[in-house]
Amino acid sequence: MAFMKRPMKNKFGKPGQKGPNKRKAAKAKRNLKCRFCTKEGCPRPVYVDYKDLRTLKVMITRDGHVLARRRTGNCAKFQRAVRRAILRARYMGLLPYVMRDD
Repeated sequence: MAFMKRPMKNKFGKPGQKGPNKRKAAKAKRNLKCRFCTKEGCPRPVYVDYKDLRTLKVMITRDGHVLARRRTGNCAKFQRAVRRAILRARYMGLLPYVMRDD
């Protein structure tokens, strides 16, 4: 006889059921686009100002992690530029490495 796997039961006791008869509302996917690019394309040179703290604070979490491209919508070139600007602003003391929990 061949070994057959049984379907795993979750914490609600039934295989395949997600929750106690509740369905999560499907999130509407936002059409993200790069906030630095124009309609003509990526401007050259690719540069993000490290002194623009309002823009950089949107790009990091409270833990200090840089948000991924799929969350911010940036193109690859500007995501690398954002990362460099955040590291530069941290080194200069403009941005904290970790946000406070005051």
